[in-house]
Amino acid sequence: MNARSYQELLTSKHRLSLFLFLLMNAASSIFTLLMPFKNTPVITLPLMGIPLFCLAAMAYTVFCPRDYVRKLHGFAAILGVLWAAHIYLKSRYCVPDSQNFLLISLFSMFFISAIALTDNFVAFCLHSVPSAITILLLDDMNNTVRIVFTSVLPIIAFSIHHLMLKRSEAFTQALVANLYDERDKLSDLSMLDPLTGLYNRRGLENKLNQLLAPTAGRHFVVLLDIDRFKAYNDNYGHTMGDQALVQVAAAIRDAVRSRDIVVRYGGEEFLVLLTNVSEAYAAQLAERVRQRVLGLQIPHRFNQLAITSVTLSAGISALEQLDVKSAIRAADAALYQAKNNGRNTIQLAENAQSAPLA
Repeated sequence: MNARSYQELLTSKHRLSLFLFLLMNAASSIFTLLMPFKNTPVITLPLMGIPLFCLAAMAYTVFCPRDYVRKLHGFAAILGVLWAAHIYLKSRYCVPDSQNFLLISLFSMFFISAIALTDNFVAFCLHSVPSAITILLLDDMNNTVRIVFTSVLPIIAFSIHHLMLKRSEAFTQALVANLYDERDKLSDLSMLDPLTGLYNRRGLENKLNQLLAPTAGRHFVVLLDIDRFKAYNDNYGHTMGDQALVQVAAAIRDAVRSRDIVVRYGGEEFLVLLTNVSEAYAAQLAERVRQRVLGLQIPHRFNQLAITSVTLSAGISALEQLDVKSAIRAADAALYQAKNNGRNTIQLAENAQSAPLA
């Protein structure tokens, strides 16, 4: 589950609430038609319109499945007016039991609203208040206190309940968003090499999954390896070796374009994925990287006046048909050839048997 699926869950809840609300109104109106109060066989036009409106509203919601909360507000207002009109017309035929009819109608309205609109205070008021006001006016002040109490108490309770739900919903949304932000941060960290800050192999795999076919030129894999790095470590120590790796990584990252992918592929081995470039550009960029690394002046750990340096060799291979494994194998073979050619050189995979580029 993520923030998007949580939003989809909320949307589903609003949709179900809407259909439940329409279903309860339709069922209540049909029951009233079949079982009229005190057997008064009077069918009002608003009462007949309620199930028809509910059916039309359901169809409209199915064919326009969006913005359920706004639909619910609109439907609640229309149904609230229809019920109020029915109560007004029906009350004239219920004398001398009109007061009982009004109280039963009031409880019925609040019952429907309480069941179907527990998490929507606005729709609750839009549906219930028109009937409550109509009943209050028709009662001739005989049960004013009872009607006001019956109306105000659920409104107050639902307003408090609504605030509690909103706070809970806001907290849950914030919690879900924070959890997935943390997950994304941890995922990003797991794709980065902690020493150099470059992508590791997992990061490379993630980027390759998003790689598209070239739109101009070709994609190239450049495999780079620091020459005689084991001897460097043995001579200066692993702390100096780590310092050299950090500086070489920075030199490579600064030499390439921002959209190119730079990876610490192994211990002292780096990989650069160039997208939508020519072979000549790939060779020029590899040469620029080689020159920058050659120009590094790495201060000695214990003697800042003593300067050390490293060199690297590179193999370049075209990435054909997004076949990464084949491209890396070809680049590795070219890198091996560059090492055999004296190190501190660059070799194209297509010309693995020819002279190095540098």
